[in-house]
Amino acid sequence: MKKLLTSALIAASLTMTAGIAQAADAPKNIQELLQQVKVDRSKDSKVNKAREKEFLNERGDKAALLKREKQALAAEKQRGKDLSQAFLDNERKIAQLEEDLKTAQGDLGEMFGVVKGEAGDFAGKLVSSNISAQYPGRDKFIAELGARKQLPKIDELERFWEEQLFEMAESAKVVSFNGSVTGIDGNVRNAKVTRIGAYNLLAEGKYVVYNADLGLIQELSQQPGSQHVASVKDFEGTTSGFAKVFVDPARGVLLNVFTQKATIEERIEAGGTIGYIIIGLLALGALISIERLVKLYLVGAQVKSQRKKVDSPGNNPLGRVLTVYQENQNVDVETLELKLDEAILKETPALEARISIIKVLAAIAPMMGLLGTVTGMIATFQSIQLFGTGDPKLMAGGISMALMTTVQGLVAALPLMLMHAIVIARSKSVVQILEEQSAGLVAAHAEKRNA
Repeated sequence: MKKLLTSALIAASLTMTAGIAQAADAPKNIQELLQQVKVDRSKDSKVNKAREKEFLNERGDKAALLKREKQALAAEKQRGKDLSQAFLDNERKIAQLEEDLKTAQGDLGEMFGVVKGEAGDFAGKLVSSNISAQYPGRDKFIAELGARKQLPKIDELERFWEEQLFEMAESAKVVSFNGSVTGIDGNVRNAKVTRIGAYNLLAEGKYVVYNADLGLIQELSQQPGSQHVASVKDFEGTTSGFAKVFVDPARGVLLNVFTQKATIEERIEAGGTIGYIIIGLLALGALISIERLVKLYLVGAQVKSQRKKVDSPGNNPLGRVLTVYQENQNVDVETLELKLDEAILKETPALEARISIIKVLAAIAPMMGLLGTVTGMIATFQSIQLFGTGDPKLMAGGISMALMTTVQGLVAALPLMLMHAIVIARSKSVVQILEEQSAGLVAAHAEKRNA
């Protein structure tokens, strides 16, 4: 096609050249014009013949190229048929070989399935085992054995058996080793780690756990109760004999659950504003009770001391009652009795001051707890109304507040009631002494009057 276009361009160029030449050499008569036309026709005929020849040659090349491509296409189609047939033949051969392999394996195939299942389960146990904290990387071979598609070799089966025996043997040992312990702040430090079989890891007097996902020995964000931690310190300090220590049979699961247990501060905080008010009531009642107990103890000691010195009244309740008696020894019995009763009534308010406040606080505390319960349940129902019951955590805050304020109210009321009973009993004991002494003075005065 390119050659054809080239020929056309050449012909056009020649025609234009001829036209320009003719314009320059214009014929002067009919004979010259006729001669020039014949010459131009001869030239055009030659150009056309050359173009036709070139086109015919090009056409032959294109025909040959088309024939060659058709032959190539036919060859590729035949090759595709051959490959498809070869693929089907290979599939049949593979299926036949697999059947032959199963027949040849016999019971080995069933054994291979058992080995794969056991290796997969055992690899999972090794990953989370506390023994892996001391011997990391033991699960790689077992996991590869469980994922393999070929029959295991004899030495590999023996190694699998040895790993199981090693796990069982180490589960019965209490050993210590140096390991890297990651603290709560993320800092890593070298420490002596004590491993109790496959159950617990101890370090620096605390419980630590093995994080299988990260391959790290980590310190618990919150240790269990003080009695549990105390047993760890005693156990690590023992060099011979036997020592008691708490063991997690779930191999660290229960210890991780302990980290989610709320502390006393968190429980108090869950009570909210009402909880803090209840604690304030308890503190106020405790202060009043302590003040009253100290005051009544001192007054009681003064009264007891005054009973031994009846003739020299002092500045105390009993001394003031005795002073009234000495000032009214010449009056009749009825008047003296009224005077002494009046003196005792004057001393009683000071002895019973602020005791009723303790009783009021003891009654208010559980009522405040009930108010917190109602408030918490309202918040819970509002969460249910807005978010439904799909996520229990949304309701946990309200329920926790409801329960904690109730507990706080009862915890505050019980000691307040006990302190009120103690203080009122102490006050009554002092008043009773005053009444006894007053009755004794009236009786003695009556005997003198009748003598």
